[in-house]
Amino acid sequence: MKNHFYVTTPIYYVNDVPHIGHAYTSLAADVIARFKRMDGFQVKFLTGTDEHGQKIARAADRQKMPLQAFCDKVSQNFSNLSKVFNLSNDDFIRTTEPRHIASAQAMWQRLEESGNIYKGTYSGWYSTRDEAFVSDDEVENGLAPSGAPVEWMKETSYFFKLSAWQDKLLEFYEDNPNFIAPKSRRNEIISFVKSELRDLSISRCSISWGIPVPGDSKCVMYVWIDALANYLSALGYPKIDEEFSAFWSQSLHLVGKDIIRFHAVYWPAFLMAAGLDPPKRIFAHGWWTNDGQKISKSLGNVIDPCDLVNRYGLDQVRYFLMRNMPFGEDGNFSDALIRGRINHDLANDLGNTVQRVLTLVSKFCPDGAAYNASNLTTDDKALVHAGYKYIDEIRHMMDELSFEQALRVIWGFICDINKYIDTQAPWVLAKTDTKRLETVLAALTESVFLTALYIRPFMPDTADKICNALNVNSDLRLYNSIGVIKSFSGPFFKPEALFPRVQDVTS
Repeated sequence: MKNHFYVTTPIYYVNDVPHIGHAYTSLAADVIARFKRMDGFQVKFLTGTDEHGQKIARAADRQKMPLQAFCDKVSQNFSNLSKVFNLSNDDFIRTTEPRHIASAQAMWQRLEESGNIYKGTYSGWYSTRDEAFVSDDEVENGLAPSGAPVEWMKETSYFFKLSAWQDKLLEFYEDNPNFIAPKSRRNEIISFVKSELRDLSISRCSISWGIPVPGDSKCVMYVWIDALANYLSALGYPKIDEEFSAFWSQSLHLVGKDIIRFHAVYWPAFLMAAGLDPPKRIFAHGWWTNDGQKISKSLGNVIDPCDLVNRYGLDQVRYFLMRNMPFGEDGNFSDALIRGRINHDLANDLGNTVQRVLTLVSKFCPDGAAYNASNLTTDDKALVHAGYKYIDEIRHMMDELSFEQALRVIWGFICDINKYIDTQAPWVLAKTDTKRLETVLAALTESVFLTALYIRPFMPDTADKICNALNVNSDLRLYNSIGVIKSFSGPFFKPEALFPRVQDVTS
């Protein structure tokens, strides 16, 4: 029986077009999902759109569009992002879907039955842009901590007894030290919870665009209890069967650091109150800047991820986003940086290495390359056997979402392949020792295949081009093939460059 793995992105607000932050979170989820599938896991990868709340109602009004038509249009933009970035999501959920509405209402009823919901009056500051209530001490100059404007609101509301869960949350964090990552976000959340939790307003009775509160159609659910329930909706909640339990027990939520509080405080409290376990882990990544500047519409420096792919190529952009900053920290985008990665890492290192090896095998053993393990020298083993062992190191890094570190390891292996070519000098062996030449070329071919396996979660199209050039069947492009293949059947052909160098495409 396969191990299970469930990875989710936040569901994205349909009040705007996708930007680099959306692409980054979704790409990270895609990379880990692809890696786990290649490592023998049964994977479910979920993304989707959040389509309720006052912010969306106002956006639709500005566009002079009916609410559902507006949501259909903008949700499609995010669905298209999956295609543009070659994401392998198994599901795309929308909060206007009947399955989600039924799931969210079932959760509300569980919370009500458990005695964790009561009705009262809410008065305080509310940020429509953040869809969040803001305490008095967080408001400065009429703005929320995010910089969004706030407005004073007073209305009848349903409340969740969040204050009753303060000690239980702190105990849960203590018992599950890896629940929140990175460590800086964990410390932030613990500090927030220790500062005294207040009961949370979980409904809006002054707006109508949302999921009706069960038993009170005059009110709709607060967008965050609605939105968070999507992670359960996609698993079929309220039906809890063996498959639900297998995936939920291995769930990973990837989120931006701006919404960590909702996921790491409110969400586990909701779940425990409803009799469910919290997700296994929540990981909050950082933000991107553009040439060192904060990205914002007012500055006109929002980065369109689809435009990046059109300019630089899909796998080039996928590599850059995963390589250029440690996941969990802030990072900077610039055209100069991405050109540097393409020209140095991809064209010079990866592309040149693959081309060198395939050129050699197409010239000296076009019909295939094979070796007997007993013929391997110390130098051969230092390359090939070390290549086998990298999977353990990479597996650990991927489990920690250290994508940038995993790529560093892979690029170290690429460097070793190049050094091996130079020291073994196949062009000399072709004249002096053809038997030794075949072993060297077979070792190089297998090393390039290993490289393709390791980069495949990050750059699937490139990896498959390499595997196709080596005539490796698709069912062998998995991590259980490491150390198994000892021969590669031709014909081998001289390859085209994988990554043409790029000039300043912005001028």
